[in-house]
Amino acid sequence: MNANSQQQRATKAFTDFISTPIENLLQRHRNTDSSSTVLTLFQDVAANVPAYKAFLAERAINPATIQTLEDFQQLPAIAKENYIQRYPLSDLCRNGQLAACDMIAASSGSTGKPTFWPRFFTDELQIAIRFEQIFHDSFFADTRRTLAVICFTLGTWVGGMFTTNCCRYLASKGYPITVITPGNNKEEILRVVQELGGNFEQVVLLGYPPFLKDVIDTGLSRGVQWSQYHIKLVMAGEVFSEEWRSLVADRLGSQNPCYDFASLYGTADAGVLGNETPLSICIRRFLAKNPNAARALFGESRLPTLVQYDPTSRFFEVQNNSLLFSGDNGIPLVRYDILDTGGLITYDAMLEFLATWNFNPLEHLNSITQNSALSTQHSALKTPRGIYPLPFVYVFGRSNFTVSYFGANIYPENVSVGLEQPSVQGWVTGKFVLQVQEDADKNRFLSVVVELAPDVDSSEDKRQVITESILAQLLRLNSEFANYVPPEYQTPQVSLKATGDREYFPIGVKHRYTRK
Repeated sequence: MNANSQQQRATKAFTDFISTPIENLLQRHRNTDSSSTVLTLFQDVAANVPAYKAFLAERAINPATIQTLEDFQQLPAIAKENYIQRYPLSDLCRNGQLAACDMIAASSGSTGKPTFWPRFFTDELQIAIRFEQIFHDSFFADTRRTLAVICFTLGTWVGGMFTTNCCRYLASKGYPITVITPGNNKEEILRVVQELGGNFEQVVLLGYPPFLKDVIDTGLSRGVQWSQYHIKLVMAGEVFSEEWRSLVADRLGSQNPCYDFASLYGTADAGVLGNETPLSICIRRFLAKNPNAARALFGESRLPTLVQYDPTSRFFEVQNNSLLFSGDNGIPLVRYDILDTGGLITYDAMLEFLATWNFNPLEHLNSITQNSALSTQHSALKTPRGIYPLPFVYVFGRSNFTVSYFGANIYPENVSVGLEQPSVQGWVTGKFVLQVQEDADKNRFLSVVVELAPDVDSSEDKRQVITESILAQLLRLNSEFANYVPPEYQTPQVSLKATGDREYFPIGVKHRYTRK
C-alpha cells in the first residue's frame, strides 16, 4: 500500500469521525443491513487477505458461492489455533502487508506465548465510537471538563495505549477531555487525582475492576474524598456483580450507578466489541435483584456481562453457545471464535421479556434522571440520553472456571456476591479460592479460602458471618446448588487467610478464583 492511499484512508476516516455527531453514528445500523455489511467484508477478506484465501482453498470453498447470510453461516469458524497461529503475521493482513498497519499490540493467551495484533489508525477510530458513546451518553463529557486517567497497564498490552488513543480522538472532536497516563501505578494515580482533579468537573478512571477498587480503597484509607472529584469508571477485562458496583458506587459517593459506570467487552483481537450503556446497566441491576428472571433470560445461575453493540461494526453470531464475531481490523476477522460463551438478544425482544416481569427500564431510567442532578441535562430530551435500539450481547466468559459439586455448577460470581454484602465487605479484599475437596472419609465438601483485608485479624466470629453470607447467596442465586446439593453438604468450609498469603494470594500474580 503506497503512502498516498494510507494518507487518503486516514484523512477520510478521521474527517468522517470528527464531523459526524455520535447520534448519527449510533443510528447508522437502522439504515444499514448488517448482513450485507458482513457479506461485503467476507468478499473483501477472501479476495485480499492471503491467509484467509489459503484457509478457504484448503477447505475447497469458493468465495463466489457465498451469496446469502445462510451461506455465510455455513463457513467454518476461525480461531487462534486453526488460523491466527497457522499463518505468517503479514499474511493475516490485507495484501500481505504488515506495513499497512501503524501499531502492534500483544496478548498472551493461556499458553503464555504472545499473539501479535497489528492495527491502523482507522481501526482505532472505529473503537473510539464506543468510547464516545460512553463519554457522551453516560458521562455528559461533551459539556463537562473531564480528566481521563488511564489506569490500564501501559506497554505492548492492548488496554493502555488503545484507550489512550481513543480518548485523545474524542478531544480532537471537540470534547473538553484531557488525558493523563499513570498506567497501573497506584501511587501515581492517587497523586494525579488529588493534584489535578480539582481543575476538572469530573474525573474518569479507566482500568480493570479489581485494580480500580484497590485504588479507591487505598485512597479512602488515606482520607481521599472521592466524591469531590465526581469520579466515573470505565472498566474492562472481568465480570463483576451488581453488588460490587453498588459497593464501589457507595465508596465513591456515586448517586447514579447507571450513569457513572461503563464496562467494555474488549479484546486484544479486535478492540472493543460492545459496551455497557445506562440502559444495559439498568436492566442488569434489575436482573441481579431477580435471579429467576435472570435464569429465564440467560439459562444460567450467574449474571453475565451485558452490553449493547453496533451490528454494522461487529457482527455477532452464536454457535453451540459460543460467540462468533466478524469485524474489520488490522487482521480482519470472519466468524472468529474468541472462546467466550454467551448469547444475543434483540432490543425489542429484551424489552418484551422485561415486560413479562413487569419491568420497564425506559421508565425506570426516566425516573432516575428526573430525580437527580442529571435532570437538567435530560429535561429537553423525550427519552433519557443513551437509549438506542441496539442489540444486546451477553458474555459469561470462559466456562472453565466453574467447580462441579454434586452435579451443580458453582460459579465464582455466586461466591463474590456473598463477600460483597454489607456485613462482610469491610473485612475482605474480595479475593477467594473456591475448590471441592475431600475429607478423611472421602466425603466431598465445598472449600472457600478468603483473603482478609489489610490489618484485619481472623476470628471465629468473622469466619461464621462470612460462611453464612456465602451460603445465603449460593442458595439465592444458584438453583442447581439449592436443589442438587443435600442440605447437610451445602454449608461451605470457609478459612480466612491474611492479605498476600503466599499459598493462596501471592502478590503480583494474576489471581485464579478456582482450583481443581
